[in-house]
Amino acid sequence: MARVAVIGGGISGLGAALMLGRRGHAVTVFEQEVREAGADLHRDFFDWDRPRVPQAVQPHSFLALARSVLRAELPDVHADLLARGAREHHDFDWFGEHPPRRAGDEDLVTLRTRRIVLEAALAAAVRREPGVEVRRGRRVHALTFEEGRPPRVTGLRADGRTHRADLVVDASGRRSPVPGWLVAAGCRPPVVESHRTGLAYLCRWYRLRPDGPRDPGRVKPGSSSPFALAGVFPSDNDTVAVNLMLSTGDPSRGALADPTVFEAVARSFPATAAWLALDPEPQSAVLAMAGLDNRWTALADADGPVVTGLVNTGDSLVHTNPTSGHGVSFGLCAARYLATRADRIVADPTRYHVWAAGTLRPWFDAQVAADRANEQRLTENPPPPDRRAAALAACAFDDPVVMRARAQVRHLLRTPGEAFGTEEVDRRLTAWLAARPDFAPAHDGPTRARWEALVADPSDRPAALARG
Repeated sequence: MARVAVIGGGISGLGAALMLGRRGHAVTVFEQEVREAGADLHRDFFDWDRPRVPQAVQPHSFLALARSVLRAELPDVHADLLARGAREHHDFDWFGEHPPRRAGDEDLVTLRTRRIVLEAALAAAVRREPGVEVRRGRRVHALTFEEGRPPRVTGLRADGRTHRADLVVDASGRRSPVPGWLVAAGCRPPVVESHRTGLAYLCRWYRLRPDGPRDPGRVKPGSSSPFALAGVFPSDNDTVAVNLMLSTGDPSRGALADPTVFEAVARSFPATAAWLALDPEPQSAVLAMAGLDNRWTALADADGPVVTGLVNTGDSLVHTNPTSGHGVSFGLCAARYLATRADRIVADPTRYHVWAAGTLRPWFDAQVAADRANEQRLTENPPPPDRRAAALAACAFDDPVVMRARAQVRHLLRTPGEAFGTEEVDRRLTAWLAARPDFAPAHDGPTRARWEALVADPSDRPAALARG
């Protein structure tokens, strides 16, 4: 059994620590934040200033891949999530009555919850785990090495003390200092690939009123304009997030920080308007997040690992724009791989790096391509719309076979080529288009003129609607 030191006590760090500890490894987690999630979910979520974790207050949905890892590896955490108010939503719930079941359909489930609920459930499980110790308020400031080709990490330094370990796991997030430490120690530099997304997010949290309406009806989760996207995230304990996404270069972005402007604009998109029509009670200001990168950090190059005794996971390994909600799934999936092969990774991390490149890297590349397309589409000079791609997206909400394929891709269970490239899906889409010869890609959100009118004077909503 190995002595493992984990840098970072977020979702990926705690998930890895639990899975390692339950396999008999002695795990110590070093987390610089003193506060722990769980005492009061409402206060922890809305009142905890977490500048190092800007995504903490943004909406989350945990995909089937994350749910399957939790159910298989940490079933008590999954049960605790549900007990704390998380809700499960099957993609086929859109149809009311599910189609005849096929193998794998049981996995097409999203965990609808705020991030803080999963953090609290993980923290509670760690407290119960005898093989895991969490040292809060402990900032790691260096690694220790022994010479070799490549060098080997032998532990870390925190609070002026050296802590020896057979394996150090970097789960310190997208701002990890570890690559810089490796270069300073004379290691070959990690291979870092970074792509700026050019996208900005703004969200506002609401709570459904206990004595008010609770069901918006059969409403799609998202709407679009040529220059903006809007979405709704039903979450735990009657909370709901309304979200807008647009280009960081959009001149109206700053005005959306005003809750009155934000809500007026959100009401001009059908998806978000349906939920706001329930008159939910606002719970937050407008919360913004931008400056996002897609970043891949490999601790191996063409010559192999740049260091041994160290691996990275979570956002330290792969950080993607949160549009698709991949982060927690990537982190828990990597934690499971690491925990099931820890002794071999201690001896040689090559297999871990090969696994990450083969399993996670293709989804990273797909997100980079999608974000490039989104950034271009949200500018004033978007490319011509792809009729077949738009038809595929629309058809999924009419045809369970296409919805199944869409869900498999969304949940990271199959690649787009595997899911959409079947004869059955092609036949269904062809028939759908044949029944709609006039189909053309369209947006259901506001025109630019309507948007600008709402931003200029949100109280002038009826006139803006008329001008739209």
